Amino acid sequence: MSVKLNPYLTFNGNTKEVMEFYHTVFGGKLDLSTFGDFPNPPEGYADKIMHAALTSDDLTIMASEGMPGGTVNFGDNVSLSLSGDDHEKLTGYFKALSEDGHVTMPLEKQMWGDVFGMLKDKYGINWLVNIDSKPAK
Repeated sequence: MSVKLNPYLTFNGNTKEVMEFYHTVFGGKLDLSTFGDFPNPPEGYADKIMHAALTSDDLTIMASEGMPGGTVNFGDNVSLSLSGDDHEKLTGYFKALSEDGHVTMPLEKQMWGDVFGMLKDKYGINWLVNIDSKPAK
């Protein structure tokens, strides 16, 4: 069982460009998923990045476009992402971090198969929690 913490960045329409730049800087493997890769993409978002992950031996940086109809305010566009396969530990973190905070997406099974939720803690820090549904190798 494992848990990782890494930054998650949000951009206004240029996520692919930003992540491709970071890929040239840091190397590693860049995976890009568009909203169109999943059912019912929001209008005008089929080619926008829903999730990007740049991973190497040294780092993981994840990113996405801002939500349709929303505005990304730089400074507020960084979240801390907790991920892994330890369901009990990650669920406990989500519950503890949400105390006196605001859950923006409940921790529940998502279309990509994992359990995922988002919140802003009582200090204004954005958190993403993703519990991997695939068995560890």
